[in-house]
Formats: sequence, C-alpha cells, structure tokens
Amino acid sequence: MTNLKAVEGLDTLTRSLAQRTPEQLAALLTRHAEPLSRRPAPTEIRGLASALWSYETLHHLVLHLDHPRLHVLATTARISQERAARDAPGPTAPAPGADYQSLMAHRLSFAQLATAPVPPEDVFTALDATGPARPAAEAALRALYDDGLAAPTEDGAVVVPPRTPQLLAAHDLGPFRPDAPYLAPKTTTDPATPAAVLPATSLHDESRAAAATLAATVERLLASLAAQPAALRKSGGLTVREIKRLATAAGATEPHTRLLLDLALAAGLIALTRTPAGITALPTSAYDDWLDRPPGQRLAPVLAAWSALWAVPTHTPFGETPTALVRGHDRHAPALRHALLAALAGAPLGAPLPPSPRAASSHPGQDAQATGDPLRGLLRAADWHRPLAVTAQPLAEERATHTLDEAAHLGLVAHGTLTPLGRALLSDPHALDAALTDLLPPLLEQAHFQADLTAVVPGRPAAALDGLLAATADRESEGHAVTWRFTPASVRRALDIGHTADGLLDDLTRASATGELPQPLRYLVQDAARTHGRMRVVPAGCCIRSDDETLVKELAAHRALRDLALRTIAPTVLVSARPPAATLDALRAAGYAPALESDTGTTTVERRPAHRSHAAAPTRDPQAPLTLARRLLGLPPQESDRSSRTRPTTGPVTAES
Repeated sequence: MTNLKAVEGLDTLTRSLAQRTPEQLAALLTRHAEPLSRRPAPTEIRGLASALWSYETLHHLVLHLDHPRLHVLATTARISQERAARDAPGPTAPAPGADYQSLMAHRLSFAQLATAPVPPEDVFTALDATGPARPAAEAALRALYDDGLAAPTEDGAVVVPPRTPQLLAAHDLGPFRPDAPYLAPKTTTDPATPAAVLPATSLHDESRAAAATLAATVERLLASLAAQPAALRKSGGLTVREIKRLATAAGATEPHTRLLLDLALAAGLIALTRTPAGITALPTSAYDDWLDRPPGQRLAPVLAAWSALWAVPTHTPFGETPTALVRGHDRHAPALRHALLAALAGAPLGAPLPPSPRAASSHPGQDAQATGDPLRGLLRAADWHRPLAVTAQPLAEERATHTLDEAAHLGLVAHGTLTPLGRALLSDPHALDAALTDLLPPLLEQAHFQADLTAVVPGRPAAALDGLLAATADRESEGHAVTWRFTPASVRRALDIGHTADGLLDDLTRASATGELPQPLRYLVQDAARTHGRMRVVPAGCCIRSDDETLVKELAAHRALRDLALRTIAPTVLVSARPPAATLDALRAAGYAPALESDTGTTTVERRPAHRSHAAAPTRDPQAPLTLARRLLGLPPQESDRSSRTRPTTGPVTAES
C-alpha cells in the first residue's frame, strides 16, 4: 500500500524548498554537504526533498541536532505517528513468538510509517514549553525548517520525515531543557586547599604557540614523505615502523603523527597511490601550492579537515594495532567534537579538564573519582549540544579524552576553555583565515647571519629562505626562532647539488637582514669551494681521478677506504670496486669532498628526488552549491556559474581508488 500521508509530507517539503531563494537553498546544501555527497546529485527539487528525508541522510542529520531541536523533532514525530495510527489503524501486533516476516510486516505497516500534520501549539504543549522555554522551542522549530528536517503546511502545521519515529523512539531525551548547561569553575570548601591560580599565559599566547608548532610539524612531516614515500600494509594503513620513522622526522609523538597524517590525507595534501610494489602515501601537487601559502592559509585546511573527520585518530580501541591513513567509519566523531567544543565555549578560564591520555597512563594509580568528575561534568554539558553522539555511544569517556587531547595539540583548547582559534573553528570551520592570520605572523624572507657561523630567523622562514638554509646549513634548534649552523660538510652539500661559491655567497647576502655576511662565513664557503672537486668520480665501475698525484696516493693508502678496494691505474686515476654512489658516500664519510663527473667530463649535479603523487589533488568550487541551487530552482545560470564549469572538479583520493 502506498503511504499517501508520507507522499503528502514529501510534497509539503518540496513546496517549502521551492519557495527559498538560491542563496538560502545553497546554504542548506552546504550544511548538509557530507550526507548528500553519499547519494547521487539531485536533478530537481523533489529529488533533493527525497534525499533529505531518506533514512540514511536522516540518520546522519539527527546526530548533529542539539537538545531543543532534537526534542522538538522527536515530539512532533511521536504526535504525528499517534494521530496517523488513530486515523488509519494498521494490523494488530503479532503474537509473541511470531516469525521474522510477521514482525517486519507489522513494523513497516502503514500505521507505523504514516505521518500526520501537527499544529505547533500541540508540540509546545507536549514539551511543556511555557514561559522562558517557549522562545527556545519556537527557535528550534524554525531551525528544523531551515535544515529541511521539518516543513510547514499551508495552514501552519508541521510535517516531519516518516521514518523519524523509528529512528528516535528508543532515545529518552528527558525533560525539555531550553538552555545549555554551564560549566562552573572548580570550587572547594576546604580552607587547606589553595585557590586555583590563574594561568600565566593568555589564551592567545597558548593558541599562537600551538599553531606555530603545528605548522612546523606538518611541514616537516610532509617534507619527509616527499623525500621518502611511506608504504602501506596490504591490509591497509601504515606499519608501526613507518609511523615511527615519520614521527621522528616530524618531531612529534606517534599518536599525533597519526592524527596529522589523517588530516593531511583529508585535506588533499597527500594521496594514496597504487604502484606495482603496493600502495604508497606521498604528497600531491597541492602540496607545492601549499608551501607557497602564508602559515595561516597552510593550517586552515588541516583544521577544517579535523572538524569533519570520521575518526578519532589518536584513539586505538583495546586489542587493535595503532595505524594511520585508514578510511574512518565513525560517523559520530564530528558531532562529538562539536559537542565538546561547544560545551567548552561557555567554560570559564581555568575550568577543570580531564588529564590527557599520556598523563593518565603515566599515573595509573590516580584516584578515578578525582580524574573522572571533570570529564563526566563536561560530557553532561556536551550531551545537550549533541544528545545522540556523546554519552549515548560506546567508549564515550575514552573517545572524549582523546578528542580533547587532539584539540589541545591543534591549539583549540587551553586552560579549560576554548582559545580564539577554537571559537573560530566552532563558528565556521571554513572561515579560519582571519583567526590564523592574527595568530601566525607573515613568513620571514631574511635571516640574521652571525660570526659564530649561525643564521637565526626570528619566526617562520619563507619557503625560499628555508630551502636555501636547509641546503647550506644544518638546522640546530627550533621554536619562536629557528637556528641553522654552517659547517664544512653542510657547505660541501650545497656545492654537491650545483651551487658555486660566488652564487652561494650572492644568495646568502640577499637573504641577510643587514645585506652583508660575516667574514668567517665567507671564508668557510671559499675554503670549501677551493677543495671541492679536486677529485672526480668517473662512472665505470667506478674510477676516481684527480690532477693532484699526492692526493691519489693518499686515497690509495687510506685505511677507511679499504672497502672500496682502490687500485691505482695511473698517477692521477684510481679504480673503485663499488658503484659511483657508494664511492661518493665513502669518500665523504672519510672527510673528502669529491664531485661526480659524467662520461663527457662535465660535473654532474646531484639532486635529491622530490616524490609527488600522480593522482589529481581535490579542488573545491565555492560556487558549486549556489550553481546547483539555481539549477534545482529552474533559474538560468549566472556568468560565475558558467565559468566555474570549466574548472576541474575532481574528488578526493581514497584508499579504494
């Protein structure tokens, strides 16, 4: 039997959507982009209405409803179902012990799926929404209209999706609570207990330090992947060995390295590429563009990816192996993050927070009551913001603790409340540029060169300056200022990749904040260039030649070069038993400065390969929702819409590709 009431409700939603402006419809498409992207793109308004009221989309959307909206929706659905069952009674319930087919026939009967319009006053009366609670209930109903989870009929009644009672019937939401709980600071009546001391650093300073560290860590992590791609296991995910290697290169803990890898994958900065040897993870072409951006614009896509990630990367359930770059299936994770951040948004400075996972594991005997009270209080407050995604889910406390640790690492939480960056992310994950620009100053183009053969950059260096110093010096320290140290070996490294002494001195002079270089640095570069290339490694099997006969004799008698099995074939030529690359490494390890020579007699420039994925980096057209909205409403495309059709619209690369 066709559910005529459900069809009438869908007609009501279709008419409601058709009355919106293109901008209003585009805003709805943007809010529901995640669940709608898992279905075929609608071609008409009724197709969009069907997609919004499908069971799969509805299951996703109710996870992101706060207590007032969810309570109004559930109450309306219950009253609607009761009236539909009264108007069109269905078959009686099967007797105990009935077979599965009988049970499902009753569950999916007309009376179970039918809906009837409900006057808003009946909903408010059922909620006991009187006095101060009335405006909150009315605002919740308007928000449901905006999100397409309810629709008004012509006479002002409310219709809701027909599957809503099935979805929400098992959840006990308790009494209607119009206002969010408030997290009060920890108080004590014991006079012997000292009062809480306010933190010495401000929220802005904490967030700025965390953001600067995060930007440097992500940069080192992606640079390590570009130099050496990481291989994935056949079963999926990175091996523990690869995670340890990347954690060492990035200067981060293994859990935070897993977090940053998943965020870089979600942001399109790395991709999983299938090769004859298996699947490898390496940067995409978007990584090169990412390096040219200011620090704030680098972090924006990474933080936006965290807000929508279907996983808690730092949390590994008991019995599972920690890994990264695995497709997440935790649809409750984004709602859990939002609930925790929203609860902390109203917390005062210095409110108690649960200890981080590392601190809890380092004090296994700590009183569970002392550590659990702050977490339970926070979860109770977070429940109001997302009732179906916090304590209603398994391992709620563990997942919440790891989520808060991730938020602190990303600079979103400090001193028991949200930082300015955290509030910006909570407000709009895709509008973080202003907050990050305030936290991270512009990149520096020049360094301070000192007489002790160091170069100091009092901030974050630009990509060109960082590349120049990384090629000619060794990074010595990092923090608010980055320090490099020049050594004979580091200068020889620059000469090995094709720099000349004069060109190197000119580049360093242009990078100097004073326009000059200290005399010791000039002497170091000139001395290294004077000895560089006095011997030549010739590809053959291979040969070493030098015009300095004394040097050739010295090499032939050097004990550290015995593994090369050097033989003198001429006063100026030696033969090595090892290939050119191994011979070069052995000579440099012994303190010499050889150069590689081609078979034509010219010096060969040694360049380290930069690996990139051939997979197309995802591009997102900000005008796409508006373009689709105009098409659904039957309006002609604007000029901006026509131009956007010429842009590539490739999707993100996943492990299944």
